[in-house]
Amino acid sequence: MVREFSRRRFVGATGAAAGVAVLGSLGAAGPAAAAAPAASGVWRGNRSANGWPVLEEAEEFAIEGSGRTVRLAGGDTAVILLHVARRFHYEIDQLRRGDVHGHTRSRRTRARYESNYLSGTAIAIRPEGYPVGVKGGLYPRELVIVRDILVELDGAVVWGGDLSTPKESHFEIALKPGHPKLKGVARKIQGWNDSPGEGAGAVDAFEPKRRAQAKKFALRTA
Repeated sequence: MVREFSRRRFVGATGAAAGVAVLGSLGAAGPAAAAAPAASGVWRGNRSANGWPVLEEAEEFAIEGSGRTVRLAGGDTAVILLHVARRFHYEIDQLRRGDVHGHTRSRRTRARYESNYLSGTAIAIRPEGYPVGVKGGLYPRELVIVRDILVELDGAVVWGGDLSTPKESHFEIALKPGHPKLKGVARKIQGWNDSPGEGAGAVDAFEPKRRAQAKKFALRTA
């Protein structure tokens, strides 16, 4: 059964998405993408790299407003990662069939952080367009939105573009199970979801105050 965390109706999605550069085909990328080699392997642990237990099965959740679904670990993890997917859909480009990858049972990895799909605590949005080892695939406008998302989530999520072996399609839960910040961030998102005009699709990532906060956060976490 597909679950959806929020039943609120999205207000103003069209306005929020106006002017967004559409990526076009699945493999489209921004200017000057730089490739780097990625090592392959098989993950053998019973926990993923971020410390969460590997799951045999994961629940399927609806990505609000997109008509798409993704399999994730439940609870606060799902609330947070679904927020990332919704903001991508509303503010960067509409999600198409097959764009969002979540939980997998395949233990083959090209980087340690890909093990986090095994625990349902990471998503990849268009991984074929933004693969492991490739950096610089996002346009400047899209990067502003990604940075704004990371500030909202206050360190609960790490973006693959910031990792030593980059994967710009990748977003993962950065905190261990039970970390108090996870519940706090998830509660904040739920509050937005229950209030029309707030949350994903209803914010302006280019508002000067938000831009300043994003720049400070990026420097602090670099």
